[in-house]
Parts: sequence; C-alpha cells; structure tokens
Amino acid sequence: METYTVEKTDKTITLGFKNASSALITPIIDALNGDESVTLVRYIDQHPELMDVMMYVEVIKGKPEDALNRASKAVSSYFSSVKQ
Repeated sequence: METYTVEKTDKTITLGFKNASSALITPIIDALNGDESVTLVRYIDQHPELMDVMMYVEVIKGKPEDALNRASKAVSSYFSSVKQ
C-alpha cells in the first residue's frame, strides 16, 4: 500500500492510499478517534477505478501529522505484541 499526501493545512491533512488495505487503515482510524487532539477523521471511499481511498484528519491542537504518527505507532505496537 502506497500512501501520499493529497492536501495539508495547519490543522488538517488528507492522505491518499494506492492499493488500500482496510485491515491497516481501520485500526489507524480507531486510534485517531481515541486521540483527544483529533476532532474529525473521515474515510473517503469512492469508485475504486476513478479515485484512490482517502483519509481526512482534522485536529484541534498540534499538527495532524503528529496525530497520525501517534496512531501509527500505537497500531504498530499493538500488532508487535500479538503472539502467534
């Protein structure tokens, strides 16, 4: 899955995902929803042949990329601790 920035402001970021995997995106969205600095998370999924899946994140404080980093680390930590 390739991730790229579609649009960024001081308080928002929109990411695009080529060959998106909901198995990875969903836990990140859950972690972002649990972050008190995040005011809005949107998963944007339109026609797959016309547009990549996107995620919109808006924060009330801090930078949106910092919230994404925290969420990514939380998901990574969780999956690293899973035993087979």
